[in-house]
Amino acid sequence: MASHLNGILTALATPFSPDGAIDEKLLRRLVDRSVNGGVDGVVACGSTGEFAAMTGDERRLLVETVIDQTAGRVPVIAQTGAVSTREAVALSRHAEDAGADVLMVVTPYYEPLTLDETLRYLRTVADSVQIPVMLYNLPGATGVNLDPDTVGALARKHRNIRYIKDTTGDMTQAGKLIHHHGDVISTFIGWDALLLAAVSEGAAGVMAGTANVMPAQLVAVHRALTAGDLAGARELWARIYPLMDTLMSAAFIPAVKAALEEIGLPVGGPREPLLPVDAETRTRIAAALEDLPELTAAR
Repeated sequence: MASHLNGILTALATPFSPDGAIDEKLLRRLVDRSVNGGVDGVVACGSTGEFAAMTGDERRLLVETVIDQTAGRVPVIAQTGAVSTREAVALSRHAEDAGADVLMVVTPYYEPLTLDETLRYLRTVADSVQIPVMLYNLPGATGVNLDPDTVGALARKHRNIRYIKDTTGDMTQAGKLIHHHGDVISTFIGWDALLLAAVSEGAAGVMAGTANVMPAQLVAVHRALTAGDLAGARELWARIYPLMDTLMSAAFIPAVKAALEEIGLPVGGPREPLLPVDAETRTRIAAALEDLPELTAAR
């Protein structure tokens, strides 16, 4: 598989059947939708995939299913972070054995940790596997921000720490990662609405939950940017931005799932305690989708 990640990575949603189980058949359709849309990789068990609401066995099943359905067409990134180091190591080794190309590791997200405790966790998980590791910086959920210099130092000491997903929404921080530490780590932005700015700045790419809904459209923007066609990228972006803004302005996981249902993919609602979007938000999503009829046709 590709030795270096770049481009648009879909943070796959997880479809649930009416009885609450993972809908494996529909999950495979979501994988194919992204791959056929031209994305550069898919992510299993990310935040959009509701990993925190799953059992360990469900997370293993989801990773195995995504790897099987992808069948080597694009890299698979498995998010294996957990509340305990022991569980994160076990999930990471499983994903590596199952054939994942890269691990993404969120830091523990319940008990507040010191930076030293966070770094020990990341070092232990990275040292437990041989495949590349992507740090997942999500301070809004974890309470710990991995600042650029700390990230650079980690990458210089651990050769398999090669990527970071930065979900701070802070382009100043992302810029420092890109320009100060780009020699040792590649930065992916985990804030979909920053695609145009991030790739223009030099980010390796964007990990996007909205790519479940409009994979080919996000890929087209990225391809235009990397080809040096800023005007073309901005024109494409202007067309999809109303839908992007609608999804990003709502509760994100329920909004993505509502959009998928609107285009004919019955993925079900989010797992409680998350609730589906309200009727007003659903109407706004449906209205934004009307201007992109090709999304329904491409399902």
